[in-house]
Amino acid sequence: MAKQEDDRPLYEKVWFKRTYQRVMDTFILLLLLLLLSYRLFSSNNFTIPWILAFICESWFTFTWIITLTTKWTPAVTITHPNRLLQRVPELPRVDLFVATADPVLEPPIITANTVLSLLALDYPTNKLACYVSDDGCSPLTFYALVEASKFAQFWVPFCKKYKIQLRAPFSYFSSVATIDSEHSPEFKQEWSRMKDMYDNLILKIQDVTRKQIPLQLDGEFAVFSNTERRNHPTIIKVILENKDGVSDGLPHLVYVSREKKPHQTHNYKAGAMNVLTRVSGLMTNAPFMLNVDCDMVVNNPKIVLHAMCILLDPKGGKEVAFVQCFQQFYDGIKDDPFGNQWVAAFEYIIRGMAGLQGPHYSGTNAFHRRNVMYGLYPEEIEIGRKGKLGEKKLLTQQFGSSKEFVKSADRALDWKTDFHNDTSPSDCIETAIQVAGCEYECGTCWGEKIGWLYGSITEDVATGLNIHRRGWRSECCTPDQIAFTGCAPRGLLSTMVQQKRWATGLTEVFFGKHSPLTGMIFGKIQFRAALSYFWITHWGLRSVFEVCYAVLPAYCIITNTNIFPKGPGLWIPIALLVIYSVHTLLEYLKIGLSIRHWWNNQRMTIITTTTAWFIGFLSAMLKLAGISDTVFEITQKEFSSSDADEKYTDAGRFTFDESPAFVVGTTILLVQLAAILIRFLRLQQSHSGNGCGIGELISSTYVVVCYFPYLKGLFGSGKYGIPVSTICKSAILAFVFVHFCRK
Repeated sequence: MAKQEDDRPLYEKVWFKRTYQRVMDTFILLLLLLLLSYRLFSSNNFTIPWILAFICESWFTFTWIITLTTKWTPAVTITHPNRLLQRVPELPRVDLFVATADPVLEPPIITANTVLSLLALDYPTNKLACYVSDDGCSPLTFYALVEASKFAQFWVPFCKKYKIQLRAPFSYFSSVATIDSEHSPEFKQEWSRMKDMYDNLILKIQDVTRKQIPLQLDGEFAVFSNTERRNHPTIIKVILENKDGVSDGLPHLVYVSREKKPHQTHNYKAGAMNVLTRVSGLMTNAPFMLNVDCDMVVNNPKIVLHAMCILLDPKGGKEVAFVQCFQQFYDGIKDDPFGNQWVAAFEYIIRGMAGLQGPHYSGTNAFHRRNVMYGLYPEEIEIGRKGKLGEKKLLTQQFGSSKEFVKSADRALDWKTDFHNDTSPSDCIETAIQVAGCEYECGTCWGEKIGWLYGSITEDVATGLNIHRRGWRSECCTPDQIAFTGCAPRGLLSTMVQQKRWATGLTEVFFGKHSPLTGMIFGKIQFRAALSYFWITHWGLRSVFEVCYAVLPAYCIITNTNIFPKGPGLWIPIALLVIYSVHTLLEYLKIGLSIRHWWNNQRMTIITTTTAWFIGFLSAMLKLAGISDTVFEITQKEFSSSDADEKYTDAGRFTFDESPAFVVGTTILLVQLAAILIRFLRLQQSHSGNGCGIGELISSTYVVVCYFPYLKGLFGSGKYGIPVSTICKSAILAFVFVHFCRK
């Protein structure tokens, strides 16, 4: 009986069928193919609009095939932490990485809460080490971490003593504003003390960040006195150190700000992650690494145990390179007005990817094997890496000139999870400063074959692609209690910044050497897994066809031509629109989302695709052509409580600025309005052939309905109105378009 229990897996992967969804997805595909066939074999003259519509619809059909194959075999993983604790007497070390880059856009109090939630994980504290990368080199961030470390000495024991589930203080105290009478007097007393201490922590950090109390740059802060954000030496500070290695103490906490020089390439977040990898490799060299963004707090304190169930499983675990947890949000506005919470996408698309070679790496909430990030291939588990990289000279060429780091990398590549690092973090600071220098990577394989990959501002997708290309799998980890929760962009401006950055980076990946196509042809990415990667990486290119298809109906109305069939053939696109809308609506309702949530997502898909993604695509094309370089724009994160909807006055309201994305969107809206006005005033050109019909008018009206927030913005004031300069630019572009059409 005991032997049978030992044979039970630490995790199980269960595939499930969604028959109704498969049938409807296939039916929609058949309608798309029917529409394409009608265009090919109809007697309509093959005009330029007709050909453009055919090209766009062909791309949409390809996109739907990608979506269908990705969703076809969804899977879920079930982990068993109790079995792990019974069968693994000594749990492996895990290094925790937190990345922040701007104390204004990413307030230090948010980073402090994330770090506190990590320090309080339900895992032996002598097996954990937390490294914070501060790419902004801000004394405010360092101050927040120092103060948080003092609070952690009380907060961590409190959480573990009373088995608190929400380990981020702001999250806990927001959800438990008062205590019930049923609690013991001791708990009430300690709860009140923790609440007072946390309120005091907030006041201290916010007073300094708002400059109500100036921060004195002396003592341990003196190193920040002559620093600039893009020009400073490496700063590494060991804030907390578990020197005695006790399992009930506090984990190591290390602050890292890598060296930067004005004319050196720093490779954005990927460069910061590689520095943390090397610094942690010297100090603790844990076989597993968790990386989170500065706003992604721990929501399930046992999440490391759940992830270890997958990575340590004796059968399937050895094939898994990383474990990805979904991104979910604690402050998402009701009904997702800006379409940035991705609830349905995670449920249908990412679960579908989980049933293939595994989910893509999303840049946060992921547990990695260190040796995989060092370039290990699955087949080298059996034959041994040392036979291939045993020569010290070759290791130095790949990993850099630091003898100490090369030695630690050599040990990590041995595929052992139980090795110990005899040194303490404070003993390695001098060597760590060397490997965090901005010139250390010159002539090495960092960013090319080792670590997080360079060449795209979406380093996560490129890195995940490279891992899957080598033949590794990945797994989703979705315990009943959500693993991590973070800040969703709370306004249209932040959403546009985020979407533009993603579209730019994904376009770089799509046309780069790490594209899904090359990974499938020259690597070991499975065919359907490669198609699922196309679903992500083609976002930028998709925008070109969306913009073209959005303006074609307006062009046809103005020129009195058509792109849609007339008579019985018109029922094909109408049926396609109706069935697609009903099908996606039912998908949303099935997972507990509202009709309004569905409509907001449909509307924002049109808006972001034709604006932010389009500008991101153009930005990427300029970079690939060597005309300009891309700029990494940080998404603003706002410190708020779980009941932020009531307190946030702008929740759900569209705000605008002079961004080029709003110029594109306003232009599309004005073109549609001009076309509809020309139609109703009967100012169209006379046409001897087939003129425009009801199909073009319906399509143009649908675009206007999707852009209704922009229509309100034309008449709004302040930040709720589209700036006059943007309206003028868009009006000129719309006039040129209409003039060109009529000419």
